[in-house]
Amino acid sequence: MDVSLFIASRLRIKGRMAMICIAVSFLVMIIAVSVSSGFRHAIRDGLAEVSGDIQITPVDMNFIGGTSPIERHPSWLVHMEALDGVRSVDPVVYRAGIVKHGDNIHGVVFKGVERHGADSLAPLEVSVPRRLASMLSLGPGDEMLTYFIGERIRARKFRVAEVHDALADADDRMVVYAGLSDMQRINGWDSESISAFEVILDDSRRNVRDMETIASHAGFITFSYAGEEESTVVCTSAVSRYPQLFDWLNLIDFNVLFILVLMTVVAGFNMISGLLIMLFENISTIGLLKSLGMTDRAIARIFLASSSSIVLKGMCAGNLLAFVFCAVQGIWHPLSLDPSNYFVPYVPVHIDVGMVLLADLAAYAVIMLLLLIPSLFIAKVDPARSVAVK
Repeated sequence: MDVSLFIASRLRIKGRMAMICIAVSFLVMIIAVSVSSGFRHAIRDGLAEVSGDIQITPVDMNFIGGTSPIERHPSWLVHMEALDGVRSVDPVVYRAGIVKHGDNIHGVVFKGVERHGADSLAPLEVSVPRRLASMLSLGPGDEMLTYFIGERIRARKFRVAEVHDALADADDRMVVYAGLSDMQRINGWDSESISAFEVILDDSRRNVRDMETIASHAGFITFSYAGEEESTVVCTSAVSRYPQLFDWLNLIDFNVLFILVLMTVVAGFNMISGLLIMLFENISTIGLLKSLGMTDRAIARIFLASSSSIVLKGMCAGNLLAFVFCAVQGIWHPLSLDPSNYFVPYVPVHIDVGMVLLADLAAYAVIMLLLLIPSLFIAKVDPARSVAVK
């Protein structure tokens, strides 16, 4: 066994306060990383729910009258579904409408889908966003009268099947989900006509670079494999449709990076002060070890090993507390937010194990490097004077 590590295991060093500071620093760092990851997942999942990661639409997309259909089974579809990173390619039908319940009315966009949530929507059933339900006093089982404006006004009475939490869109447009066939009939289309395709990507590909790259590949596929009589379509990624949301995510990531650096520096300087106290309290021990022939480097290893033990204990305690916080917030959502400002109704958390480990390792490495500074004090200790003073 290494002599320095053996002495470090036998040396009793008081570092409770330093360990508490380390634990608090790591607690703040892990929570910051988890909240940042939570916002990324919540917003990207919300955008995928609203309009897909990549949207394939006709060049003259018209939400109001639904007058620009494309083919349900174009010749390029099989190539799109086989594209690397693509989870599904879903047909949708859009149509603007005005909903009325009691004396309240509101404009919305209806989105016809083949399925929504765990189960498919039954004919003339809809899923409404929670904010619209609150504004119109709607709940599951209520009837919702809707008017569709076009060449002639069409009225339909839908039944609210569920109320869903929706991502607050930048233009404050609320999306009501209905059955695909219902919206095709309202638009006067057959089963082979739709408004657009929404491409859903694998979770690992939902980043800015991959979404832009796959959107470019999707555009090439639709151009290369399109039939002569098929409609011309364009492919746009969520990044290009909602640039303000991704800029906001980048700002959050920058703030998290600032917190990580700040907490690492705070923890490092706390450990520096803690190590200096250890050295002063054990100055006679240092002198004795020097008189026995131990080198400055070997003595420094003793105190660095003891400091490392304190840092690791504080890191484990901070991680454990952070995981408890994330579990409580993820299950019960005690910390709420204003969705009009933050796009989600509560603080989202997501424990990204890779990011947590990276933050832990980086912070630990920086702290241990900072501790090399007070270790230089050992070279200044005169064994004759320190042992004599003892």
